Amino acid sequence: MALLPTIKIGDKEVTRLICGGNPISGISHYSAEMDRDMLHYFTMPRLQALLDECWRQGINTVQTRGDRHTMRMYMEHVDNGGKLQWIAQTASEFRDIFANIAQIAAFGPIAIYHHGTHVDNSWHEGKIDQVRDYLKAIHDHGLPAGLGTHIPEVIEYCEEHGWETDFYMACFHNLARGYKAAPAVERAAHAKEQYVDADRDRMTRTIRQTAKPCLGFKIMSANRKCGSPESVRAAFEYAFANIKPTDAVVVGMFPKYRNQVEENARYVREILAAE
Repeated sequence: MALLPTIKIGDKEVTRLICGGNPISGISHYSAEMDRDMLHYFTMPRLQALLDECWRQGINTVQTRGDRHTMRMYMEHVDNGGKLQWIAQTASEFRDIFANIAQIAAFGPIAIYHHGTHVDNSWHEGKIDQVRDYLKAIHDHGLPAGLGTHIPEVIEYCEEHGWETDFYMACFHNLARGYKAAPAVERAAHAKEQYVDADRDRMTRTIRQTAKPCLGFKIMSANRKCGSPESVRAAFEYAFANIKPTDAVVVGMFPKYRNQVEENARYVREILAAE
């Protein structure tokens, strides 16, 4: 299968559809039952099959948490001849984020971004400027540095103050209206999340006004817009109609019940071909 259309992150070509990592880590942002279903399904052989299927369907990049589980997953993929690129997120449960960045860098990602929940909590605590040091640490390892957030104002603040960001991970829903625990730390965190459609318009407006590449995530509201093939396609159509040509989307894929990788890649291919 031919590669999907791409954007640039640093000097790398990245497909405009990126395989997201939450299902890989058993984090559905939907229910405890779905979390368990994902955890039991995604054995290491099935994780390798997921990555291989992404490549077959024209996706060239996966985004996951930078924990030991996903580091091993990506190491095995590369050791077995896999060609997917990895964009890594700092892991919220690690006490020493600088050490985590160094660990991640040793496994060959093409970019690292700082976890959105920590960024957003720093924003609410009035400590957002401390986050800038993590970007510098990522750059010290010779990698593009990104920032994750659920809050549009965070991106606007960083741009206004000339932060050294190379890209943003931008959630279509503001799940951080106040202090928020990460699901890796508090497994029931999803129960406190609000998925408001108006948030999508607010974040995509910020994305369009930001010159740097943005990777939009939660475009399907964490399974809440997946009730039918039509609703899934509509979510992709909304996303690509409202972000820049230099942006991409990150979508978690859970192929236990149907081949979501093939479906998602097909929708993106068709939508972008029609632009």
